[in-house]
Amino acid sequence: METVILSSTSQQNMNLILQLAKKPGISIKKLSKDEIEEIGLSMAIKKGRTGEYVDADSFLKELDHTS
Repeated sequence: METVILSSTSQQNMNLILQLAKKPGISIKKLSKDEIEEIGLSMAIKKGRTGEYVDADSFLKELDHTS
């Protein structure tokens, strides 16, 4: 399975692409703003995972000093 995410400022252009995608039987799902944010958060978590143990207190102190 392949997935593509498209974004456009033109509703007319997006509708054209959606119509074209329906022709060969490609399934389409419009994502809500919340779904997009969850995908982004999930990707950031996966990218940031190191597998190493991080002490929560030290981490929170470090965050507090950076603000």
